[in-house]
Amino acid sequence: MDQTWQSLKGKFLIAMPGLADPNFYQSVTCLSEHNQKGAMGIVITRTHPEVTGKMIFDELQIPTVADAHRIPVYIGGPVHANELFILHGEPFGWEGSMPVTEELALSNSRDILEAIAMGKGPRSFIIALGCAGWGPGQLEGEIRGNAWITCPYSEEIAFRLDVDQRWEAAMQTIGIDPALLSDTPGHA
Repeated sequence: MDQTWQSLKGKFLIAMPGLADPNFYQSVTCLSEHNQKGAMGIVITRTHPEVTGKMIFDELQIPTVADAHRIPVYIGGPVHANELFILHGEPFGWEGSMPVTEELALSNSRDILEAIAMGKGPRSFIIALGCAGWGPGQLEGEIRGNAWITCPYSEEIAFRLDVDQRWEAAMQTIGIDPALLSDTPGHA
């Protein structure tokens, strides 16, 4: 085992300007798992243009409150594109809840969806279709290749800011002005 290896679980993964893949261009991904077998996360900067929370609840025959149509559904990434993932804050006692940090979890069970549909779920949450995934060593190689940088998780960025402000805000948390970045990678 590599003694210098360090998990990025619970951190934000920020796409560098040169990352042209439309799934990740100017994206922020919250890494919900990262170990030597690979990594998995939820993109928090892409809302689905056609799917709403109400549509998901209706398809699953889950009763809703009147405001359920306002719940956005995110495009969590290109992997498992037809599966639901809920990135959320407290409470964490849901059936399929997997801790990410002390203040963040990832769930995908019906009980949390039912609670959200009735306005009784976590105060902070993102419902996503799909996730982002990397095989062993793949993410580390992409970071070395200048595709990504990381920063600490921020509840404000993940759940409070408008989606179109999250990438720039994540960059600014580590002192980077995105306007000054080049989209051409280089080495000093």
